[in-house]
Amino acid sequence: MRTHSFFLRFKIGFLLCFLLLTVSCVPRERIVYFQGNPESVQQMAEKYSAVIQPDDLLDITVFARNTEATRIFNQESSKSGDRTYLVDEDGYIEYPVLGRIKLAGLTRNEAIQYLKGMLSAEIIDPGVSIKITNYKITILGEVGSPGSYTLENEKVTLIDALGMAGDLTINGVRDNVLVIREEGDQRNFYRVDLTSNEIFNSPVFYLTQNDVIYVEPDKNKINSTSTTVRDVSFLMSVASFMITIITLLTR
Repeated sequence: MRTHSFFLRFKIGFLLCFLLLTVSCVPRERIVYFQGNPESVQQMAEKYSAVIQPDDLLDITVFARNTEATRIFNQESSKSGDRTYLVDEDGYIEYPVLGRIKLAGLTRNEAIQYLKGMLSAEIIDPGVSIKITNYKITILGEVGSPGSYTLENEKVTLIDALGMAGDLTINGVRDNVLVIREEGDQRNFYRVDLTSNEIFNSPVFYLTQNDVIYVEPDKNKINSTSTTVRDVSFLMSVASFMITIITLLTR
């Protein structure tokens, strides 16, 4: 009976060790977001506003007390069927009456004030509304729902974007998230550590249109991609063989 009890405990211990060896333990520091001293985080000095770029589609609406005077500026395009204007590669739009206007490089608020100034020669006390209709970001890698997202709100943070994509998976590398941004004629690469509260001071904390976010997989995920099926199958075969031998010896 003692021998049987010994081998039974041995089998249970072996199975527990097997399970522990096949489960990866991830340190807390690699999972928890925004670690650090909150007092060390500086407030951003200026409010963020999206900057108009080439290839943006702008929905522009003009309004005033004299609605008849605004009609020509709010006419729908025969091509698109709406009031959107494409910012060309040089940063200009073709606008009714006013002609070719450069808006690229201006924030949305700056563009509104600029247009209001130009329209003042045509309309008494004009108002202007501008919306970027193709504000899009792409999120790839170890997130719940990777893909491209068209946004209605121009003030979107990296945290907002990852939340929309279902957050990082357990295998996502949190301290080395890549943000790819087109700035002028350059493509710039930024690395962000989500586990540090310094993310709030990052130049890519607020996203701009066409940003690409990539969350790379950790070593466990990379290794498991090519070896998991083979290794688990082998380990299960060994475990099955050892359990069979132990069972025969305890009979």
